[in-house]
Amino acid sequence: MNRQGFLVRCFIAVLAWFPISSDAGGQPLRLTIKDAVLQTLENNPDLMMVRMEVERADALVKEAWGNALPSVDLDASYTRALKKPVFFLPGDFFGEEGGVRAIEVGSTNALAAGITANQILFNSAVFVGVGAAGTYSRLSEEQYRSARIDFITRSRRAFYDVLLARRILDLAVETRDNTAENLRTVRLLADQGLVSEFDLLRAEVTLENVIPEVINAENALKQAENVLKNIMSIPYDTEIDVVGDLEYLPVADSLLVTAQEQMLRQNPQLSALQYQTEFSDAVVSAQKSEYLPTLYAFGNYTYQAQSNQFNALTDDVIASSQVGLSLSLNVFNGLQSTARVEQAQIEHLKSLEQLSGTRQNLLSATEAVLLQLNKARRRIEAQGRTIDQAQRGYEIATTRYSSGLGTQLEVNDAQLALVRANVNKIEAVYEYAAASAELDRLLGRVPDYVKDEDQ
Repeated sequence: MNRQGFLVRCFIAVLAWFPISSDAGGQPLRLTIKDAVLQTLENNPDLMMVRMEVERADALVKEAWGNALPSVDLDASYTRALKKPVFFLPGDFFGEEGGVRAIEVGSTNALAAGITANQILFNSAVFVGVGAAGTYSRLSEEQYRSARIDFITRSRRAFYDVLLARRILDLAVETRDNTAENLRTVRLLADQGLVSEFDLLRAEVTLENVIPEVINAENALKQAENVLKNIMSIPYDTEIDVVGDLEYLPVADSLLVTAQEQMLRQNPQLSALQYQTEFSDAVVSAQKSEYLPTLYAFGNYTYQAQSNQFNALTDDVIASSQVGLSLSLNVFNGLQSTARVEQAQIEHLKSLEQLSGTRQNLLSATEAVLLQLNKARRRIEAQGRTIDQAQRGYEIATTRYSSGLGTQLEVNDAQLALVRANVNKIEAVYEYAAASAELDRLLGRVPDYVKDEDQ
């Protein structure tokens, strides 16, 4: 992406802020997961700053190439002597005994113009610097890709958090409504003398205990929405309405089998560290180049003119030119070059250790995600059967109680089991979706609805 395209994206992101914050007509902002991710990529300032670092790295590459190209300078000057300089000759030179005579030098007006060119023929630091700048540019690109994928994952996770919180709230509201309906049934039976006052008190207490759970679920949903707004960089007072539901979308078995191998090839963090080691190695070479000579060619062409009359200044112009070679080699600088080489070598060794440690950590993280995916998948399969059983148990318990064959405790236990089964199923689907997003991050993958800038 060129700089102009990046600035256009920033401008569009600024414009996009106003309709989002205005919330026209009081309607909530409807968001699909695609909308959330794309809004994050367009608006998040932290990601924009990383992108600016890529632009800066590209400029450094141009600067490095500039050191290898010719340097051409133009200069011109005009001088008017208010009082001409003099030099002194003995008076005997003019037939005078003793003393000296002052002789004026130069003209009242002087004009000079010239062009000078320099070209490095050999300087190891310059040539190494060109390669190092290119490596740094690729390093910055990988760091941006890593940050971009991280923000995609964070926005996906935040979106899933909202879906989970909303589903938990729905269950809490459903449980409250079921409990309230059960309380009405108990009151009818109590009025007819078919159940004890103890059952009525238990049903009332159960409802009172459920109401705080609804409030907690509402607060959890609000907090999850605020996290999503923060990642998307939209105002907190913007009402949002997430569209969609948590779905179980199995990851392909072929991807699970080759996950670690793909991670080693495609993980942007690992790739960035590999470029970091190459860059630090180039810095070592650049420091060692101080031991080598520098050779460059130079040339200049100059015009000069002098006259006591300004209007006759260009009547007699003298041209001169010269070319040459210059060779320089540092013989001793107080062991500064040696110290700089040692520092660069240590930094290179540190980068190698960091690369090795990160590779092991990412392998462990990939293995942990694969285990989490397998665990969540097994929970989803098991909880599907459990919900059916719990639903059937709740229906039986309520029917028995209405017929006077069961107890209020049986109804409460059956309802609790049903709620727990539903929550476990939702949490398992959420864990699978979150683990799938994390696997994409580790493998350097982006969803199909997001344009991959590497393509």
